[in-house]
Amino acid sequence: MSTASKVVLGVSVGLTLSTVAAVHLKQTWDRQRLHEGVIRDLERQERKKENLRLLEEQRILTVQLQEEQRRQEELQEH
Repeated sequence: MSTASKVVLGVSVGLTLSTVAAVHLKQTWDRQRLHEGVIRDLERQERKKENLRLLEEQRILTVQLQEEQRRQEELQEH
């Protein structure tokens, strides 16, 4: 086997191994990003639930305050 053919074979093997390694790393990176996306979605859903709970509490408190103010006004009128 000539020196040139050995160099070409070596370069080909090197490029092939580099390509396989790059594809493997990219797949691993993509899989990790997808997993992080799922975690972010779950966290976002939890925040949304908490925000809705707080909103409902605020609505209840607002109604109670309005009722209390109405009672106070009625007492002041009498």
